[in-house]
Amino acid sequence: MHSDRVKHGTARAPHRSLFFATGLTREELQRPLVGVANSFSEAVPGHVHLRSIAEAVKAGVRAAGGTPIEFNTMAICDGIAMGHEGMRFSLPSRELIADSVEAMAVAHAFDGLVLIPNCDKVVPGMLMAAARVNRPAVLVSGGPMLAGTHAGTAIDLKSLFEAVGKHGAGEIDDEELAALELSACPGCGSCAGLFTANTMNCLAEVLGLALPENGTIPAVSADRIRLAKSAGRAVMDAIEADRLPREILTMASFRNAIATDMAIGGSTNTVLHLPAIAHAAGIELSLDIFDEISAATPYLVKLSPSGPHHMEDLHAAGGIPAVLRELLHAGCIAGDAPHVLGQSIAGIAMSARPRTPEGVIHSSDDPISKDGGIRVLRGDLAPEGCVVKASAVCAEMQSHTGPARVFDGEEPALEAILGGLIHPGDVVVIRYEGPKGGPGMREMLLPTSTLAGMGLDDTVALVTDGRFSGASRGAAVGHVCPEAAAGGPIGLVEDGDRITLDLEGGALSWDVPADERARRKARIGPPPRRSSSSGFLRRYAALVGPASRGAVLDSPDAEVPFARSAAGL
Repeated sequence: MHSDRVKHGTARAPHRSLFFATGLTREELQRPLVGVANSFSEAVPGHVHLRSIAEAVKAGVRAAGGTPIEFNTMAICDGIAMGHEGMRFSLPSRELIADSVEAMAVAHAFDGLVLIPNCDKVVPGMLMAAARVNRPAVLVSGGPMLAGTHAGTAIDLKSLFEAVGKHGAGEIDDEELAALELSACPGCGSCAGLFTANTMNCLAEVLGLALPENGTIPAVSADRIRLAKSAGRAVMDAIEADRLPREILTMASFRNAIATDMAIGGSTNTVLHLPAIAHAAGIELSLDIFDEISAATPYLVKLSPSGPHHMEDLHAAGGIPAVLRELLHAGCIAGDAPHVLGQSIAGIAMSARPRTPEGVIHSSDDPISKDGGIRVLRGDLAPEGCVVKASAVCAEMQSHTGPARVFDGEEPALEAILGGLIHPGDVVVIRYEGPKGGPGMREMLLPTSTLAGMGLDDTVALVTDGRFSGASRGAAVGHVCPEAAAGGPIGLVEDGDRITLDLEGGALSWDVPADERARRKARIGPPPRRSSSSGFLRRYAALVGPASRGAVLDSPDAEVPFARSAAGL
């Protein structure tokens, strides 16, 4: 066991003494030591209940003969961080989470890990750590929030962001906005739609490191507590069988996860997180793989923000195992991909029980559409690619040409939208919001939801080198690469330039002649970099790679400000 290096032999008497200082007995110290990485936080509604999940995990570990040792890591609520400087820390926090779990696991020689995340960056951050450490690991999330209700209609956090636009347009008054505030988020859990957190918790099942229905059992259900106990038992079984994350996180597993993502119309942020997790496991996932799989995968589930259903409805309909069964039937996934339970993904899929309501998960023989929910676009405005959640784009905007309205940052763009300066047909361009240029690649939920709330989401497109919340809808094109701060063409766009969005053709075009682009580049000079008072963000901007490769810190394209010799490692 890995823990032998800190607890066995005469030389480890000091180590044992320190463990005994925590209250452990000799009997407990002789068992496998399981690190329980808990991201509990009173600041985050998706994490406020995670102490109860951790206690259930620890009960499962003890019941199976292990000794659980809990530690904590951070979590940021993207909704609270949205629309101000706090959002610059959201994506970078993924790296802090991965680093902290890796450091704790290795420094304390844990034999296995149970990972307890829930929100957007915590799930991929913990999965990255599992791949790096490569010791038996199981992920169990805190589960999704139930949908709220208002005037007899199911609502969620997206409804509040759109209500801001409706309020600005005079469609609702202060009283109704206040009523919505109290009803949209009725309790703990990750926000109720298929936003980034819930997408990643679902895909963790398909990657093979989370138990079935991890992504859909509601946070407030007793089933969630039972799932946590099962996760504690499962990690002990994985330790006994020596099932390692890198043996489970295969290329087939990642392709299956991408196919599932396309089938459920998940968040565009998965195009950042899946490559980052794969990178930690020694696998390269290119944007071309997403495009290839999307073209061959039917779109089967239409949840908020694209449709009327929420996570509780997907759970009632059979959850991700039921989706996998449809994809297996359609030949879209590799059934022999491994799972931490020792089963194949085909076994997980075939164990799904049909439930109600019908119509939430479409048959693969009668899909919502024949191809997937996310599209990768390329063109002279995004030569290295960009991403759009096609499932959330109305039919009228699948192809759109309009004049650019250019903003260097989110705040002036939002001010123009709320000020009535954006008109039907426009293409709003928000730049210098990429991983380096932000720094931090902020989500643009406020601009997209405000456009939707003002009734402009079916006539106005938005293009950015930043990214979007999983709750965004409309013709929102993000992750434009290269970003403006890295010298990308988006930094040369001027007001009035004609931009064409063509989802069917997979193109993002910019109608400016090459000689004019060259003149602008010579006139503008090197792209500016936004300064930051945060030492962390300065380091992040210096080291982060492009969004097209997952925005990982050790990308080959990252600018390393110092050289490391072999002796210094």
